[in-house]
Amino acid sequence: MVPGGPVLVEGPVEVVLEDGRTVTSDRFLVALCACRRSRSYPFCDTSHRRRVRTGDTGDQDAGTEGATEGRT
Repeated sequence: MVPGGPVLVEGPVEVVLEDGRTVTSDRFLVALCACRRSRSYPFCDTSHRRRVRTGDTGDQDAGTEGATEGRT
């Protein structure tokens, strides 16, 4: 795990959501969202990079260039 980032899991994966739905990814490496900011939850779309967390320093939008929805 990377602090403040996604959980990387070797795929393919099957994730059971809280409501009982199942989502799958056949990628060889899957980034699961740990902050719940992702529009493609439970998969990470790098939305965590768009906000500065308390105690962070640096540019608020650093690293958001090239971020696309649904990419893991």
